[in-house]
Amino acid sequence: MGRFDSFAAPCPDREGDEGVTEAPGGPLTVGTAGHIDHGKTALVQALTGVNTDRLPEEQSRGITIVLGFAQLRLPSGRRMSLVDVPGHERLVRVMVSGASGIDLFLLVIAADDGVMPQTLEHIRVLQALDVRAGVVAVTKADLAEPEPVLRAAAELLPEAARVACSVRAGCGVADVAQALDRVAGRLVHREPRTGEAILHVDRAFTIRGAGTVVTGTLWSGSIARGDRLRLLPSGRTVRVRGVHVHDQQVERAQAGQRVAANLTGVELRQVSRGDVLVGEAAPLDATFRLDVELSIYEPLEAGERVQVHHGTRNSPARVRRLENGLWQLRLERPLIATEGDHLVVRRISPPGTVAGGTIVHSTAPGRRAAARDAPANASAPRQKPRLDAAARALEERLRAAGAQPPSEQELDGQRASLRLLQASGRAVRVGRMYAHVDAVAAVRALVERIIREEGTVTLARLRDELGTSRKFAQAYLEYLDAARVTRRLGDDSRVLRAGQRRP
Repeated sequence: MGRFDSFAAPCPDREGDEGVTEAPGGPLTVGTAGHIDHGKTALVQALTGVNTDRLPEEQSRGITIVLGFAQLRLPSGRRMSLVDVPGHERLVRVMVSGASGIDLFLLVIAADDGVMPQTLEHIRVLQALDVRAGVVAVTKADLAEPEPVLRAAAELLPEAARVACSVRAGCGVADVAQALDRVAGRLVHREPRTGEAILHVDRAFTIRGAGTVVTGTLWSGSIARGDRLRLLPSGRTVRVRGVHVHDQQVERAQAGQRVAANLTGVELRQVSRGDVLVGEAAPLDATFRLDVELSIYEPLEAGERVQVHHGTRNSPARVRRLENGLWQLRLERPLIATEGDHLVVRRISPPGTVAGGTIVHSTAPGRRAAARDAPANASAPRQKPRLDAAARALEERLRAAGAQPPSEQELDGQRASLRLLQASGRAVRVGRMYAHVDAVAAVRALVERIIREEGTVTLARLRDELGTSRKFAQAYLEYLDAARVTRRLGDDSRVLRAGQRRP
């Protein structure tokens, strides 16, 4: 359809996107990902007609430095916003800010290079932000056989569509667009978590005759001309003078769209990247302390100093493990967050993404409150929340499930009850599942017993002992690794870490 039909040169067949059905949906945003010099921006230009490297330095050096934006028209006629991100290892923070608002990804891997360090880093970031749907484009398929990279992509992201293409040879680009169309077709337009607008600002500038303009991906709600909003963290009230979506003036922008809002009541010097534009009743504010549920990719030490990325802001923080299985992040600079938001945790030195997770509780609206509360309450017991009927019913379900707990997807409609159980220390996240704390304790005791009696425990040994599938055994062992109960050896067996009970 349209310009997508113009690519007629032969290219290897796409694979991995069978069975994706079309479905109507509202606005969505797709973000690129991948190693530097693998052809992300060239592919974006082939898909959209827009060179998102707009800075002279980007064009002269041939690398992406800041976020780039374009509108993508798919073969079905559907339009999506597209965010192009840098691939350089020193610009991961920029990549995270661009990926924070996306609904699906376009991961680019060059056929002649294969999977590289930033390929893996960007995949971790996407997983941390819970962006699961997308397309892997194996570029430069005219320079090397793409099949080995397609197989590697299938191992890394088995649920993603996979397409071989070459911008230079003019082949496969139409297939990339069609694969994006199919993946987008199965996604549902994001439901606003509240009726209030939330837009994390990634650019702020002035236009002669218009005044201050901010841009970002609208996370929730909508923004219309005449709306009164708050600008955080200052709390300043602003009014929306005009709204644009991809250079087109609109009366109202919806969640999932790239938005430019012309504001009155604020000067350019009073707003910057990392600020958040919100509805007047939006449930978020600046905070120096977050209780979060983390998926751990590499072990974290208590008290370790890390970098936390959320929205278009980031801050150093100290990590602390809580008794209920959650982690607490004590921030050095405020983040503007609310429950249910996703964040990325990166090690400062050597740099790398070590965890990702979901905010369960946002506390301490200012540094003074955080500093005042910590010493006074350090030895006081945490008051556990009272469970309602729904939470008690869910607890019984988890208890009955034992060592085969339900998945995150199976419990999608019970988030509020899950948070209550986690806050009360009765539910624990194990991989992408939720188990009762008693089941986790029983598995831990079993693992420790096997190690005491046999010296090590393997995945197969635990699977057989539990009478479960490999999926459950692997999730428990990885959980115990992250909790620093066990340590993995090279042959997939585990031993107890120093300080744990030994034979």
